[in-house]
Amino acid sequence: MKLKKLFTRLIILLVIITAGFAFTTRSTWSNEFEISKNIEIFVNLYKTLNTNYVDELDPSHLMRIGIDAIMNSLDPYTNYITEAQIESYRMLTEGRYNGFGAHIELVGDYVTMIEIYENSPAAKAGLKAGDQIVAIEDRSTKGKTPEEINTIVAGVSGSELAITISRPEKGDKNNEFTISLAREDVKIPNVPYYGMVSDDIGYIALTTFTQEAGKNVAKALNELKSDYDLKGVIFDLRHNGGGLLFEAVNVCNVFIPKGEIVVTTKGKVRDWDRTFKTLNNPVDLDIPLVVLIDNKSASASEIVSGVIQDYDRGVLLGQRSYGKGLVQNTVDIGYNSKLKMTTSKYYIPSGRCIQAVEYKDGEPVNIPDDQRARFTTRAGRTVLDGGGVAPDVSVGAAEQSPIVQALQNQFVIFDYVTHFVLNIDTIADLKAFHFTQWDDFKSYLTKTKFKYQTETDKLLEKAVEQSKKDGYEKEFSAAALQNQLTDAKKLELERNKDVIIDLIEKDIASRFYFQNGKIQIGLRNDQEIGDAVKVLGDEKEYQKLLRK
Repeated sequence: MKLKKLFTRLIILLVIITAGFAFTTRSTWSNEFEISKNIEIFVNLYKTLNTNYVDELDPSHLMRIGIDAIMNSLDPYTNYITEAQIESYRMLTEGRYNGFGAHIELVGDYVTMIEIYENSPAAKAGLKAGDQIVAIEDRSTKGKTPEEINTIVAGVSGSELAITISRPEKGDKNNEFTISLAREDVKIPNVPYYGMVSDDIGYIALTTFTQEAGKNVAKALNELKSDYDLKGVIFDLRHNGGGLLFEAVNVCNVFIPKGEIVVTTKGKVRDWDRTFKTLNNPVDLDIPLVVLIDNKSASASEIVSGVIQDYDRGVLLGQRSYGKGLVQNTVDIGYNSKLKMTTSKYYIPSGRCIQAVEYKDGEPVNIPDDQRARFTTRAGRTVLDGGGVAPDVSVGAAEQSPIVQALQNQFVIFDYVTHFVLNIDTIADLKAFHFTQWDDFKSYLTKTKFKYQTETDKLLEKAVEQSKKDGYEKEFSAAALQNQLTDAKKLELERNKDVIIDLIEKDIASRFYFQNGKIQIGLRNDQEIGDAVKVLGDEKEYQKLLRK
């Protein structure tokens, strides 16, 4: 029966793929025979292997290998979504899912709560970042991945699960207890913070283009205008990976007039080509605007920033965006599974496509400007295509030091903050809070025997091994070099003191004030925010940037 269902699923998928050709007017049917022939070969091969192969095969596993191979040969955004992945898919597209409301990662042997979402079941139950899930319904979770835990946790809203938690306590002890948590329809805010960064400059952060993104950005801007004498707005799209296309249109509509073209999609199937225009009256057409972007701003973020640039509505500041100009549609393929596939490319008002033209290891490759096609904004400024949106004001992103990467990848800062907050009840005033226990943090690194391997370490290890092979083991001593390397790492730690303190402060703030607090602390030390305030504070320079 299981095999029969899998064959049915395969046939459904193949029929959908084949049926897609029936709607295209841009492709010929010259390869129709090849398609039908290879589908038949694939099914026959699958059946023959399952029937005759010397060892017992798992049909589900075999099918998934085949599907993954197909997906891996296409662009990175065409994906097969299994029934177990549906909740993650809902979170990415809708900003909501059925669960407990916590971001989890594997830390050591157990999945650990890294971030608790405000007003979620986890928050209401008093769970904290740093809590480890050691059992669910009395079954050990040791070694389980976050994906496996999310599959277990996801379920019908209102249903309950018994979860056993191990919580760090003072004195390097852990308290273990079991609580019953009810699943809820958890909604993650897409505008986690808006406020003022100076007396007259407002700030709005949009983290993802899930449902009601446009409505929430409009609400934030209206409230800032109502409460303050607003002279400019910073709209932060950094690290925003995109989301729903129609929400990109709605967000643009906050700043540009009704009836303006936002994006046109073009693909193989002519009937699916569409032009999206703004449908409502804007919130504000005149307030000076700076949009922050970086190399993680992708898809819908690039539509919005590109549209703002094409209509000369605001100044873009930061780094070139990611370069994802592809549109995906999702179709059901049976048994609560979906196929998310790229069906078209999008083009913004100037006519340019944001999609990168070169990739390496699945990531866009930056190409020289002289290899990019030239377009013009409404005011006649020159803009380029060929991968991402280039900012009007380029601000170099500081490369993260290897030691900072290691501290984050090994959850050292996270673990330190987990123990640090055991000794404080709250942060009374976020603006006044500063982390001043740098020596305590360094002592923690020594206590936990924090180590990280640099490229120099790797080369030194190879040199030691080669000296043994060459017979120079007695003459070659790596001890002196190793000591010098250890001293260099200590200096690297001190050079990155401000960066590490910023990360510690943001993590501490998030433990008491969730994502809202983390953003507020981050704004205080954010150089790009300062740069944006300067642009908005100089009206002549601002207008000069928007002219030809």
